[in-house]
Amino acid sequence: MKEFCTAKEAKQWLKSYQKKKPKIGFVPTMGALHVGHLRLISQSKAENDITVCSVFVNPIQFNNPDDLTKYPRNLSLDARLLRNNGCDMLFCPSVEEMYPNGKHENIELEFGLLDKVMEGKFRPGHFKGVLIVVKKLFDIIRPDNAYFGKKDYQQLMVIKHMKESLGLPVNIIACETVREDDGLAMSSRNLRLTIGERQVARRIFEVLCKVREKGTKTPVWELREWAIKKIQEDSRFRVEYFEIADRETLMPVESWGHRNQVVALTAVFLGDVRLIDNVELFS
Repeated sequence: MKEFCTAKEAKQWLKSYQKKKPKIGFVPTMGALHVGHLRLISQSKAENDITVCSVFVNPIQFNNPDDLTKYPRNLSLDARLLRNNGCDMLFCPSVEEMYPNGKHENIELEFGLLDKVMEGKFRPGHFKGVLIVVKKLFDIIRPDNAYFGKKDYQQLMVIKHMKESLGLPVNIIACETVREDDGLAMSSRNLRLTIGERQVARRIFEVLCKVREKGTKTPVWELREWAIKKIQEDSRFRVEYFEIADRETLMPVESWGHRNQVVALTAVFLGDVRLIDNVELFS
């Protein structure tokens, strides 16, 4: 596996393959890699000639400086995992490499309410930071296919919207959420949970599954309130939001007329760790 820290080096290496016209798969990450990330690498390897992974903790998508400071980092372990799983290239730039002199290009797109509800409401500026870095990474790597997990469902929809709005020549591939044996969605943030918190973290997915079971048997507003109350029966949990929304627009639904197009999404604090998860209700 080749490892590069500058855009120039990464571009030069990829350019050396241009005559062969390889299909490039790309998995952008912020590191602290887990099985979920490695599944994306595996899917990319199966569908492309070259698989590239980036590891970059993007400061401009954190609206909470403390969250940025605490984000887990272990580049040497990440590199070993990628090497052992057949990744062809690791791009691990510094902040200065990505944002020389602290400057970056802005992306001004009209999203309607797609980037303003849920994560957009509680993490102002988050999606703008995500789009800036993803667009810059796309410009450097120039992938044919880019792989994103459904755990970050709203992020996935926002990136898809950017791709369509800017006419970017890349396919956005949505991959199923990978879970621990007890159902907890795999996330780099899980590393910050205490032993006691980790033992009860499965409650989030258990409630989401119950919401899927109840489905049309319960009015939407009542099901939403029930889910919040159920999660918070354990005082270690605090629900920031729990929403039942249209899969494409992510606008809240108020009735079950949207059958087959609905997703339940939540953000929950367990101690001081913020976890997100979702399930599609009628898939």
